[in-house]
Amino acid sequence: MTTEVTSPPTSASPTARQVWTRTRGVALALVLLLVAAVAIAVVRSDARHGRLDPRSADPSGSRAVAELLADRGVDTRVVTTLDEAADAAGPDTTLLVAVPDLLTPRQQTRLRAATEDSGGRTVLVASGIASVERLAPDVMADPANSLDSTLEPGCDLPAAVRAGNADTGGIRYSSAHPDADECYRSHRLATLVRVPAPSGAGDTVLLGAPDILLNDRLDEHGNASLALQLLGSRPHLVWYLPTPADAAGTEEEKSFFDLLPSGWLWGTLQLFVAAALAALWRARRLGPLVPEQLPVAIRASETVEGRARLYRTADARDRAALALRSATRTRLAPLVGVPGTQAHAPETLIPALSARLDGDGPSPHTLLFGPPPGDDAALIRLADQLDALERQVRRP
Repeated sequence: MTTEVTSPPTSASPTARQVWTRTRGVALALVLLLVAAVAIAVVRSDARHGRLDPRSADPSGSRAVAELLADRGVDTRVVTTLDEAADAAGPDTTLLVAVPDLLTPRQQTRLRAATEDSGGRTVLVASGIASVERLAPDVMADPANSLDSTLEPGCDLPAAVRAGNADTGGIRYSSAHPDADECYRSHRLATLVRVPAPSGAGDTVLLGAPDILLNDRLDEHGNASLALQLLGSRPHLVWYLPTPADAAGTEEEKSFFDLLPSGWLWGTLQLFVAAALAALWRARRLGPLVPEQLPVAIRASETVEGRARLYRTADARDRAALALRSATRTRLAPLVGVPGTQAHAPETLIPALSARLDGDGPSPHTLLFGPPPGDDAALIRLADQLDALERQVRRP
């Protein structure tokens, strides 16, 4: 009958605890990085969620003004693409563009072409230098914003006169159109401008700041009155919320390298050059080959000590004990008349060995085939006992 002997697991393989000890620093850094990313995303999402969205009840949303307009018979529809906004332009529609600066130059030109002769009203909220020159060619945006938030009308525009003071302070404008209404001035520049359309029907209104549309500012000063008059002059209100995805969809497809700034490409090239120079610098330090006479004689004690240090570094007591027991069994077998091929079979070696022992001391089966020692002291004790067992067998 053949008995299959299963080798114990080697201690040279890292345990779960050793793996955790080596990787816990990296794991902790990754967890902290993930937590920081989630926290930043949550904070930013809370700060920007629903901004100028007529469906949002957040402080920065605009649901309150949409509800007030609905009570006055004005229906509000939200669109997020340029196609929808351009198709909605008409004489019975007020088109509000929430963030005009998000539009690309091509989108701005197309939106201007769709609204210029539509006969409706276009309201541009905080349109900056990047968009005002295309969406309202007769208006110029000043690079310096207003330092005051609440301003007086200071014009003859009926909506501004009825509303009184309002929070329009933000981007300041000046217009070259002779019939433009410039209201809520800050240091001689207006923060609300109404420019009539060339055809005589419809107009474009530029608001320097979105404050009069926000939920948490609507009940202050004349904000609600001004917002309702500007947005409620027609029965339909189309609220255009531009998105980066809409802007990206109108751009021509570009390759990955087209999207990379030129500085990154030059920087990568410089890194490759630096790496090549470093490789050449290090390669010169190798020097000529040194001839060595072979074979090289190495003392047996050095080999034993080197392997012992490796076992100790790897905490491989089981491998060390297995080597000690295997060597002892190999030396004992010919001493008790057992063939070398049967030296590691306990059913053959132990009976022959017991006949040569006087019965004192540890069991030979435990010494030669027992479990691995649990600590270094047990390993040293096992080595001493194996040495004593071999001396007892060799004793005449």
